[in-house]
Amino acid sequence: MSWEMAGVRTTLVLIIVAASFHLQPFGISGSRAALLGFVIGMFFIFFEMRLERASLKRLIGAAIGSILGFLGALMICHLLNSTGIEKSTLAFLQVTLLLLMGYVGLVLGGNKGDLLNLSALGGLFATERQPRRNYKILDTSVIIDGRVADVCETGFIDGTLIIPQFVLRELQLVADSSDPLKRNRGRRGLDILQRMQKMATIQVQIVEEDFPQLRDVDMKLIELAKHYEAKIVTNDFNLNKVAQLQGLPVLNINELANALKPVVLPGETMRVFILKEGKEYNQGVAYLDDGTMVVVDNAKRMISKTIDISVTSVLQTTAGKMIFGKYDDRQRAQAVHQ
Repeated sequence: MSWEMAGVRTTLVLIIVAASFHLQPFGISGSRAALLGFVIGMFFIFFEMRLERASLKRLIGAAIGSILGFLGALMICHLLNSTGIEKSTLAFLQVTLLLLMGYVGLVLGGNKGDLLNLSALGGLFATERQPRRNYKILDTSVIIDGRVADVCETGFIDGTLIIPQFVLRELQLVADSSDPLKRNRGRRGLDILQRMQKMATIQVQIVEEDFPQLRDVDMKLIELAKHYEAKIVTNDFNLNKVAQLQGLPVLNINELANALKPVVLPGETMRVFILKEGKEYNQGVAYLDDGTMVVVDNAKRMISKTIDISVTSVLQTTAGKMIFGKYDDRQRAQAVHQ
């Protein structure tokens, strides 16, 4: 809340208190009148703060519903006037009906306001849009991995990246570990966060929400994603599956990396560098620039050499993609002969 708005609200309360103290409604004394004015002023402030959170559709729906409720109450009150009900009882019934039906119309209209299509009304409401939430929650593993920073720099991930405090604590524990490998990974994660905070295309927000009744960090992330209606960015296989079972959208960095690997079809020819011997007889193993493993038959004798192979099949696994190929010994024989 801005200081200007706080000043306006304070001024409103003071004016209501002063007016109540001066006018002394209901015949009450000055101090009690001032207290009554303060209570009324705080009620107005509370009501105004609630209205701030409501969408334009809900406000219009509430207004229409309350008007219809009052109109219905007035019709019933007009019918009651023709009855022989005592004046005081009649007045009480009429006021009660007006309040009740106005309140019911207000609540029902506000709840059903989201069904309104304001763009169909044209004019002032033609540009009304639902506020689009664009939150993404990062888990510890994807921060330490670091590739998410490169993806953000390319502009494929935008919006607000939420970093929970419990993830920061877990990252700090890793950075303070006695194991040098874990310590380096934790410090790398902290460096990645600092790098992302300096990017202009995204906004990094640290949130304090925690769920002390849950001990598992993954479950806390899932509850936080539900609270913010956010997507979870991770490369953790188990978190990915649990979140999908609960209907939460997940951005898996590993799946993105696999999707960006070049498409290779059986029968195509490719050039690879045979790095080591394979597990099976007479096999050689090569790796593409993106880390994809290539298993080549008849290539055991071609270790430390670059050769042309024919792709025989492509296997997609949860760990990534594997390419199987075959080296034609006749090519080598022709090369030697020439």
